[in-house]
Parts: sequence; structure tokens; C-alpha cells
Amino acid sequence: MRIRSPSSVFSVAFLCAAILAGASARAEGLKFDWKQASGSKIAIAFNRHPYADAIIQRLPKFKELTGIDVSQEVTPEENYFDKVTTSLSARTGTPDVFMTGVYQTWDYASSGRIEPLDKYLDDAALTSPDYNPKDIFESIFNGGKWDLKPGDPTGTGNLYSLPLGFELYCLAYNKGYFDEKGLKPPETLDELIELSAKLKGWNGPGSYGVAVRGTRSWATIYPGYLSTFSSAGAKDFVIKNGKLVSALDSPEAIAVTAKFTKMIKDGGPPAWSNYTWYQCGADLGAGKAAILYDADINGYFQNVPGSTNQTGNIAFSPPPVVKAGDAPQSNEWAWQLAMNSASKKKKATWLFIQYFTGPEFELWAALNAKMVDPARKSIWENNQFKDKLSKVVGYADTFQKTIPNSGIKFTPQPYVIQSTTEWAGTLRQIVLSGANPEIAMKDLAKRITRDTSKLKLSDSEEKSGGQKQLAR
Repeated sequence: MRIRSPSSVFSVAFLCAAILAGASARAEGLKFDWKQASGSKIAIAFNRHPYADAIIQRLPKFKELTGIDVSQEVTPEENYFDKVTTSLSARTGTPDVFMTGVYQTWDYASSGRIEPLDKYLDDAALTSPDYNPKDIFESIFNGGKWDLKPGDPTGTGNLYSLPLGFELYCLAYNKGYFDEKGLKPPETLDELIELSAKLKGWNGPGSYGVAVRGTRSWATIYPGYLSTFSSAGAKDFVIKNGKLVSALDSPEAIAVTAKFTKMIKDGGPPAWSNYTWYQCGADLGAGKAAILYDADINGYFQNVPGSTNQTGNIAFSPPPVVKAGDAPQSNEWAWQLAMNSASKKKKATWLFIQYFTGPEFELWAALNAKMVDPARKSIWENNQFKDKLSKVVGYADTFQKTIPNSGIKFTPQPYVIQSTTEWAGTLRQIVLSGANPEIAMKDLAKRITRDTSKLKLSDSEEKSGGQKQLAR
């Protein structure tokens, strides 16, 4: 029989006592101390977005609850991530907390620029028992977790960010015009290509069929294009001979890209190459674009009473599939909050992240602000929230039809921003310069592989050899 040393017995007893104490603290929610970092001052970086507006509106409530002062800076999306990346690289600790997307965290986490959040979330003294992370949609919560191994899916490893809200990609369309002309929203990519071309000039000079993004930016790839790309069965990467290799030269990738770029040429915005989130949404709201293929929330914001001249005239339908009869699917984007690893105010920063991704704020924002895709499942079951969405034709139904097959369609790897920016550049060559889609995509795949093939993959992937398609 093995005899344990007194120190070993003491360690086990201490661990058990700590676990019991944590459980007791969580059971007594009233004892959670929101004032434990009172007097701290933290700096926040916000992307210009309605979700940021909701937080800013609620900052006085946060100050009252915690005693923490918050300064903030708001930057348009075109410049936001470059600014955040520069600030994190400076290692000054400012900003303490920032809005981010999942894709950016793959780079920030790989370089140690953001703080893992597991130890804060699991600490009963630092996290209120009311937080309930299991209430967050699993795919959205898992988007903030990664094991730092290129090619490995999200959902494993450390937690690096927590979601404010998210977005799926679908069609928003001018219901008044569609009803007047007896049109139905397209269900397939071929139908969308044909209809968007016919809608050129539908509402006078300068009006056109479908708004999609077109700048030379990663942000052009992940909305409608990547959702359709995935629907075609195309992949961004495969693992071949132990290396992460671009699959953008596959027949599926080339074929769907050729069709999508044809849609842009025949029915997209005349100034497509300058189009971001903002221009796409504004054109739908102004009655210039008949259809928007972008974030569901972007279309929703154009429909908010008093926001545009098409308020109340916008309806929603699922993203187009490539093969008729397939279930609609969408890429996911989640606006997350993350902590600068160089922050000198980590406790106060964690309280900020916890409050603004927690159930109280999220419910308030869903009912009183524009957080229309909240990350918490319970809010989607809230009768007041259901009533709010019921006033927008097709929104809730489109969400329910799309969410089952939605998820992050990119392969996690630290070069995601660089590779998708190159990818957007190739789409622009095809649309603006008439480049051959097959030649352009094959050249793109070679250029991306030059970087990603150098990445260190997990041991299991290296030993497997051969070719492996990355699951979604």
C-alpha cells in the first residue's frame, strides 16, 4: 500500500477546500463583488458599429455598478484592425480591451498579444454566478477558443475572446418592388445571378441588382462570397504531406468564383471596388440596391424606423445555395471582446468584458438597442425579443433556417488576414481586369501556399501525411 506524505494530503485537502469555496461563492450570487476594481481606469478600442454604440450608451450603468472609469476611441472598420494591431504590437497595455473578430484572434493569440481568459472565467471570485457561459450558442462560444495549431478547428485550447453578438449572411431585399413586380427572392446562386442582372436600373439611373463588398480587404471575402463558396463544397485549405496548402485552385473553388464574379460584373454596384459594409447597407436603405447579400444585421439596420427612406420595406431570405434543394449555410462573424495581454488593469478589464458579454447587458441591448443577433440562446426565446423580430418580414425565419448549417468556414491559421486580402485582390483582378478565373485562382493558391506551408502543424496531422480536407 502506498503511504501519502503529509504535504501531499495537505495539498489534496487544500484543493478540495478551494473547490468547495468556489462552488459556495457561485451559489451565493449576492456576494459577488462588482466593486473589487473600483477606482481603476481602462481604455477601450471600438470599431464603429451599432454594437459599440450599445456599449457606450450603457457605460454610465457600468461605472455605477463597478466604480471603473472607461475611456473609449471609435474607429471606422476600414482602419480599425490596422490600428488595433499596431497598438497591441507596441506592448504598452493600451487599449486594455478591444473589439475583435475571431479571425484576428488567430494572429493575436499566436503572437501572445491577447490574454487567455479561462482563468478569469473559471474563478468564482472574478466571475458572477449569473454569467452562465453555457447560454451562449456553442459555435459562437467555441469561435473564441483555439489551440494555436494551424489547421486545427476552433473550439479547443484556450479561450481568447467572448462574444458580444454575431452575424450570419443572407439576402435582404426591397419587398415593395418585389411585390409590385411579382418577384420571389432567389434561392440559388444561378437565380441570383440572373435576377441581379435584370434589376439593373430598377429604381432609376445608378440603381442596380445586388450589393456586395469589393475593397482589397479580407472583409470582402468572409460575408456572402465565403458563404456561397462553402455552399459549393469548396475549401480554403487542405493538409497535404504534413503541410497546410491552399485549395483555392480546386475545380469547386474556381467554378463558384467564376459565377460569383459574373454576378458582380452583371448586377453588382457600379463602384463595387470601393464597397465596404457601410456602402452596401446604405445602398439598400436608399433604394439604390434591390438586394443586399451581406450581414443579416446590416440589412436590419436599414429597416430600423427613421433610419432610411426604405424603413419597413426590407425583407429577408436565406443565402443562396449552389445546388437547388441544399440546406442554406452561412459563414459566421462574431464581434468579440478581448483583453490586451500587456494590460496593467487586468481585473478591471475582465469585469468590463464579463459585464458587456453577460446576460443583463445582452438582454437590454437586444430589446433597447440594435443588438439583433445576440449570442445568448435564452434571448432568442424571450417573448419581447421574438415580438421585436416578428415586425421584420423574414428575419427570424431566415435565421432559424440558416443557423443549423452555419459556422466559421475559414481554416484557423495566423496568416488569415494576409491570405484573404490577397484573395480579395484576385477577385478584383477577375472583375475589374477580366482575368481568367482559373488562371487567377491557381496563381493565388501558389502565393498563399508559399506562406502557409511553412507553418508548424499538430503532430497528428504531420504523421497522417497524404491529403486531408479540413472539416467545418
